[in-house]
Amino acid sequence: MKSEAIWNKGGVALAKLSQKYMAIIYIILSAFCFAVMNLCVRMSGNLPAFQKSFFRNLVAVFFALAVLLRKKNSFRWKKGNFRYLLLRSAVGTVGIVCNFYALGHIPLSDASMLNKMSPFFVILFSLILLKETLTFFQGAAVVVAFLGTLLIIKPSFQNIDLFPSVVGLAGGMCAGFAYTMVRILGNRKENGSLIVFFFSAFSCLSMLPFLLFDFHPMSVRQLLILLGAGLAATGGQFSITAAYCHAPAREISVYDYSQIIFATLLGLVFLQEMPDLYSVAGYVIISAMAVLMFLYNKRRS
Repeated sequence: MKSEAIWNKGGVALAKLSQKYMAIIYIILSAFCFAVMNLCVRMSGNLPAFQKSFFRNLVAVFFALAVLLRKKNSFRWKKGNFRYLLLRSAVGTVGIVCNFYALGHIPLSDASMLNKMSPFFVILFSLILLKETLTFFQGAAVVVAFLGTLLIIKPSFQNIDLFPSVVGLAGGMCAGFAYTMVRILGNRKENGSLIVFFFSAFSCLSMLPFLLFDFHPMSVRQLLILLGAGLAATGGQFSITAAYCHAPAREISVYDYSQIIFATLLGLVFLQEMPDLYSVAGYVIISAMAVLMFLYNKRRS
């Protein structure tokens, strides 16, 4: 009996370990997909950010719609959730446009890293909107991570990339706010597929006026690249959802920063971009704060 109990415990532990490994694979896959998405956006050429955003989200609309059509009453949001869906969609759309603008003007790895400031902004917005407590360590990590962004932005009047870098950081801030809204919706038991569909549809509809009045003609190559960006983004969304279904966020979230490695390698291979030493130092500082935050939160939980 005793040996059987030990065997059962060992089987449960092995199953949990296997689940965690699967989650790590999924989240690294999502990081690769999002890095490919950013590369496609960059390679689509000199097109307005709103036009890139429209085609990026158009693919996600159809995928989310297909999932919702399989479920009964899946298009009905829960009472009181509409304003959070609207805020998530509006601010998230602004964040995507900011990120895509930055991708068109600064190195791929820089834009990706600035967008990865979103988890730190989630902490700040959770403090303000959800009244969650902020420990001294968490506050210090946010401050140090922000100092790391200054090495990437390099604020000076001589830096011609200053404005797009600030816009890229604003995109990360908007993403942090949007994720906070998703967290609120999750606490209110909203359907995840509906959140994705509402956001993607809202983003496409809000971009339509810009397309009608300032549409830039595209080649077949540009159209295919933007649709590829949409497919990569959809793959990233499904992969990251699968990751968090297999393991808690506190155990795997740090692996999402592998996107910076993918972005740097893709930028080097396809765009011949090499980040300077200041940017690399910024990457190291922000990633180090993310790892420390990951370990700290895991220990607390």
